[in-house]
Amino acid sequence: MKYFLIAGEKSGDLHASNLVKALKEEDPNAIFCGMGGDDMQRSGVRLIAHYRELSVMGLFEVLRSLPKIRKFLKICQQEILIFNPEVVILVDYAGFNLRIARFARKKGFRVYYYITPKVWAWNRSRVKTIRAYVDKAFVILPFEKDFFDKYQVESEYVGNPVLDAINKFTPREKFLEENNLKKEDIRIALLPGSRRQEVIKMLPVFMEIAQIKPDWQFLVAGVTNLEVELYNTCLSRPNVHLIYDDNYNILHHSHAAIVTSGTATLETALLKVPQAVVYKTGSSVTYYLVRWIIKVPFISLPNLIINREIIKELIQDQSNAQRILAEIERILKDDAYRYQMLEGYDTILKLLGSDSASKKAARSIYNNLTASY
Repeated sequence: MKYFLIAGEKSGDLHASNLVKALKEEDPNAIFCGMGGDDMQRSGVRLIAHYRELSVMGLFEVLRSLPKIRKFLKICQQEILIFNPEVVILVDYAGFNLRIARFARKKGFRVYYYITPKVWAWNRSRVKTIRAYVDKAFVILPFEKDFFDKYQVESEYVGNPVLDAINKFTPREKFLEENNLKKEDIRIALLPGSRRQEVIKMLPVFMEIAQIKPDWQFLVAGVTNLEVELYNTCLSRPNVHLIYDDNYNILHHSHAAIVTSGTATLETALLKVPQAVVYKTGSSVTYYLVRWIIKVPFISLPNLIINREIIKELIQDQSNAQRILAEIERILKDDAYRYQMLEGYDTILKLLGSDSASKKAARSIYNNLTASY
């Protein structure tokens, strides 16, 4: 069978690639095409476009990029018609993918959504679009199944794909040596995000922290799909180490982490690294608009899953060097506070379950498709 997949950012690319590998086990003759990134391409997907060309965030940033977004929408629509797949599989990336869902369903294609938009958090009107144009949603957070049931959306909880990636991870023994780090160093992981606007907003704050604490070593998680110039400020500080595309080793070898909100907060939790979550939007106007319409009390996945604050969330004006540093020092010095966070991580792991999300989703997708032919 033929599968057309669309992922619009780094984490979606990784999880889509794992889904592709699992689908190959179910369907050895499978053919894949779509939009995504390097991981999808390595797993055997013929890419029609790379997500780096559409990496934008923030209300006004998206508005400025509308002509480019429309161009890639048209490319994807044309390629779906040419490829003529048995199913279109959408991975996260709500604004773009929901438009594709509408198009594909109207053209008679089956549409599945793996890693659904966070409609439970905001913009719940999108649930109607999902109900109308998505045949089935494969959800990755335990509470999402109950949420979609309320809106009569067919869904299945398949586990969380972050667990798949972490279970495959083997720490590199020579990581410290390779990066000129000593075992006795205090090491802090800095994850400024995978989007350009995130890095622009958060990296200067991180470098200010590094300047205040010259005796600590800071490990910046860089991503190769962004311009190298974005990380220039990292190169002038002897206690800052810029390490590309190696987040799990960075986290595994760190005593604490400062993480821009997103999937990385859950990855950090499942790797058992105490963290502070930070976030700044592209503009203050965007932030206050989002705060006005958001429907959940937290922005980080660990807090949302456990439904209480186990990780301090420092948002917008609170995302300053002094406030973040105070939180990291508390994590390092207050044993009870740190252990309470780690116990929360254990609870999250139990809530997520032990199933392989990609394998379970692939099996269900293949079985659903074969049953319909």
